[in-house]
Amino acid sequence: MTVVTEPLSENTADVIVVGAGPAGSTTAYHLAKAGLDVLLLEKTEFPREKVCGDGLTPRAVKQLVAMGIDISEEAGWLRNKGLRIIGGGVRLQLDWPDLASFPDYGLVRKRDDFDEQLARQAQKAGARLFERCNVGAPILDERTGRITGVHAKLGEEKREVTFRAPLVVAADGNSTRLSLAMGLHRREDRPMGVAVRTYFTSPRHEDDYLESWLELWDRRGAQDRLLPGYGWIFGMGDGTSNVGLGVLNTSDSFKELDWREVLKAWCASMPEDWGYTPDNMTGPIRGAALPMAFNRQPHYTKGLLLVGDAGGLVNPFNGEGIAYAMESGQIAADVIVQAHARSTPAGRELALQRYPRVLKDTYGGYYTLGRAFVKLIGNPKVMQIAAQRGLTHPLLMKFTLKLLANLTDPTGGDAMDRIINGLSKVAPKA
Repeated sequence: MTVVTEPLSENTADVIVVGAGPAGSTTAYHLAKAGLDVLLLEKTEFPREKVCGDGLTPRAVKQLVAMGIDISEEAGWLRNKGLRIIGGGVRLQLDWPDLASFPDYGLVRKRDDFDEQLARQAQKAGARLFERCNVGAPILDERTGRITGVHAKLGEEKREVTFRAPLVVAADGNSTRLSLAMGLHRREDRPMGVAVRTYFTSPRHEDDYLESWLELWDRRGAQDRLLPGYGWIFGMGDGTSNVGLGVLNTSDSFKELDWREVLKAWCASMPEDWGYTPDNMTGPIRGAALPMAFNRQPHYTKGLLLVGDAGGLVNPFNGEGIAYAMESGQIAADVIVQAHARSTPAGRELALQRYPRVLKDTYGGYYTLGRAFVKLIGNPKVMQIAAQRGLTHPLLMKFTLKLLANLTDPTGGDAMDRIINGLSKVAPKA
């Protein structure tokens, strides 16, 4: 039987989680399930929109199952079988791998609804959710410099409040004002991506494969230009398709191009019967940054833990963020629960210092490989050659899918799993 500790007051808790996206809500859920008193502070009000491809790989599905989310089709989830890759004049359809550690299907769900489901699940577990709670400066212990709470403005009237807890989790996304206020700045030696997307009414809305275009052409000038990035088309199952593109800052054209205009031009090159035309667009083109490969560190310092985009957990291989946001939330919650059970401050601090080490042991080597991959595909010609030659070898592409999506069995897997796991183990865990 789970024992829930009684809150000392409405504004005091064992842990404060700032941000109710996938990282924050997952953290709050697992903390609350373990019996800790948790405040979950969200600056907006649900439902709210976030820029995302809306496609979830089996890694994210596993996390949803662990949270007890109803992911049935009756509950509005659209399942997908795998990834369709288009490039170099080749079209290759790959099913998600059959693994013991992950399900063999992905999901699609719009972010406005997806995030709210996770936040409500955290509430059901016992987390206390405050919406329209705009967190400002951290409250610091003058003697130690540790964070002991946050100042915030609450509700429509922006009433000034303070929330206090011995531990605070920053789940406030790429901008992560809380981390910046604690002196944690972005590492410039780590890749950053940008995603732009929109929705179209389309007959392709029930596609049961996620679709990735490895060659992104800008055909607006006198000469076609190959750009450093990839496009995607995800059927939403509701009459619309999510169409977008992801671009890396490792390219020379990253800053010089208007990527919203590039997306418009790319959509205009699609077959007309797909419906990706301005008349069928159901919302504006929106963009967001993709912080990759641990681009903000350390992930724990002076009572503050970073999860999800705040800690740069996005996979540099494929731009996936939700799975790693949720996984880091679960890891952080496990570390916090163990620290909370220690009887001395020194013991609790020792347990908390484990969090960055677990993250590096889990992802460090793999992200190092991803950073090397990002440098390579920052050259559009390299991307073009890889697409043209690699896609003609289905076995190689099956390996590539496992590598890019980080889908392997850690023990007892096949030869591909052992190669990928071995490379990740020997790569530096920076």
